[in-house]
Amino acid sequence: MNRPKFYIYLPIFFALILVLGIFIGSTFAPGAGSSAIAVSGANSYNKVDEILKYIQHEYVDTINDKKLVESTITSMLQTLDPHSSYISADELAANNEPLQGNFEGIGVEFNIVDDTIRVIDAIVGGPAEAVGMEAGDRIVKVDGKPVAGIQISNKQVMERLKGEGGTKVKVSVLRRGKSKLLDFTITRGTIPIYSVDVAYMVTPTTGYIKIARFAATTYNEYMEAFEKLKAKGMQNLVIDLRGNGGGYLNTATSIADEFLDAGKGILYTQGKARPRKDYKASRKGSFETGKLVVLIDDGSASASEILAGALQDNDRATIVGRRSFGKGLVQEQSEFSDGSAMRLTIARYYTPSGRCIQKPYNGDIEAYYSEEYDRYKSGELENADSIKVADSLKYRTLSGRIVYGGGGITPDVFVPLDTSGRSHYLSEVLFNGLVNDFAFAYADKERLKLKGYKTAENYGKLFNVDANILEQFAAYAEKNGVKRNEQQIKQSETILKNQLKALIARNIWNNEGFYPVFQAQDNVLKKALEVLK
Repeated sequence: MNRPKFYIYLPIFFALILVLGIFIGSTFAPGAGSSAIAVSGANSYNKVDEILKYIQHEYVDTINDKKLVESTITSMLQTLDPHSSYISADELAANNEPLQGNFEGIGVEFNIVDDTIRVIDAIVGGPAEAVGMEAGDRIVKVDGKPVAGIQISNKQVMERLKGEGGTKVKVSVLRRGKSKLLDFTITRGTIPIYSVDVAYMVTPTTGYIKIARFAATTYNEYMEAFEKLKAKGMQNLVIDLRGNGGGYLNTATSIADEFLDAGKGILYTQGKARPRKDYKASRKGSFETGKLVVLIDDGSASASEILAGALQDNDRATIVGRRSFGKGLVQEQSEFSDGSAMRLTIARYYTPSGRCIQKPYNGDIEAYYSEEYDRYKSGELENADSIKVADSLKYRTLSGRIVYGGGGITPDVFVPLDTSGRSHYLSEVLFNGLVNDFAFAYADKERLKLKGYKTAENYGKLFNVDANILEQFAAYAEKNGVKRNEQQIKQSETILKNQLKALIARNIWNNEGFYPVFQAQDNVLKKALEVLK
């Protein structure tokens, strides 16, 4: 059977997201004419310095010294391993924000639709919400200068709205039902970046917590979510680490400690210049005996694999999903006086059974990251028998179960990639952002009606994307360049309706509305619930 073109691009799309996620979420080590080049004495000779000096003096054109030095450092580090990296001063703050758990700005989530900045949500407790900005507002001016109809980019929006805490920015918005612009003067402040995407009761006795990254604030966020679910009668727990590219090592070990008896191994690290360091559970955890399932996929990397590996090796949790990314290297960040930084791999980490799950690297960084696509081509995402494991990398858990190293965490229960209902039409409307755009427009137009459901739970039970809404979407997609294909729309109808319903909910209730609807078609979560039974 011929596969729709959607499948060709889906793994590549996920791989690109994963590269970005791992870059900002690396696991950090704790704590934090012909002419001759002049040659100095043997003991002080530094070839790199001499080459740079020679280029600066003799090169035919004027060069940018800073750019040349930075590109040299970047190339040097890339020859070592795929995770050692150089970060310029301009990039460092933005890369650290997700791990620090906050940034400074006005506190809005936005989308650019029809060349207009549309507010998806004014973050609760943030400066924008405090002055009265609302979801659905269209930002048309910032500090008196137009930002609508000028082909503005996401980066440019961020540059204008973010800024040092305490500074002010004037934002003019157009609100549905108002004939005049509303002007808000907003004092920028510290805005939280949450790493627990959602926590809710997926059944009357089973809680679900999705962790997006392991940041400085993640442990506290997790504990807050856990206590709320426990108060609702949670007996079993599903932790979703799919797409989680990593973060701080200490955050992952702190969460692992909540599930393991004191003294149980979590991991150990070791490098040429770093002696072995063991991390063990050290206190009474909050959930040491309840049934536990951890969800992973090929986007789960680094700190995600630390947590999943520790729970698997101690036979504490059942790991469900597909093989994880395979990052078993530990980076330490060193900052330079100019504000730039270097992240250097200084050790490998090992799961309690002794597994190093770092996948092979031959110096080709492009091939290293496209290995995710190779898994797709080999059939691994659809068939567990296609997972390549070596007997030489065989280890045993506490109870004697066999587990493997050498390239990610292999799940205890494999769930194949769900390819049912996919079509070329579906791939086009998804990758052109039309499902998301239509959902925003629909939610904006019907905001009062949708809020009439009072809660996301009521919405999930009572609201349906009917044939009329699906027809409106097909017309919208055709107007925006995707030709109607009735056969393929019918083929993908269930997915389309679910995506539209979930995205409409996100525009009203954020992730609390989105995930319970979206995951109605989540085969991995369904399998987790079967395992818990």
